[in-house]
Amino acid sequence: MALDQSFVGRSYPPTDPYEVGREKIREFAEAVGDPNPAYTDPEAAKALGHPDVIAPPTFVFAITFKAAGQVVRDPQLGLDYNRVVHGDQKFVHRRPVRAGDRLTVTSTIEAIKSMAGNDIVDIRGEVHDEAGEHVVTAWTKLVARPAEGV
Repeated sequence: MALDQSFVGRSYPPTDPYEVGREKIREFAEAVGDPNPAYTDPEAAKALGHPDVIAPPTFVFAITFKAAGQVVRDPQLGLDYNRVVHGDQKFVHRRPVRAGDRLTVTSTIEAIKSMAGNDIVDIRGEVHDEAGEHVVTAWTKLVARPAEGV
């Protein structure tokens, strides 16, 4: 069954703050194989004009995807997460994510489409720091496959 178009534009409450730690940044940089010293060495980051180490550009995915869970778990939307695959992801950064940032995410459903029996949900995550500064916008596309036999 197609998802309800009236959910387009619906925003969910901001998440609790996520505190970005140096160790999490280092672990992420190692996991994606990026040896940039600005991700692990505070002095290298400071030499580039940053107050502390910065995160690789895709680091924020872990925060925004978790926040998108508010959309996925909304019983009124009726999305069957057992049938969902991750379709796409993109980011627009205002500034790098930094160690020490306390970030919140506000998720908004930007679009709902049906194509070839699949429901496609586009979710925008606006990431702000503790001072209210906009840090990054992330877009997540989820594709819910139809139930077998449908």
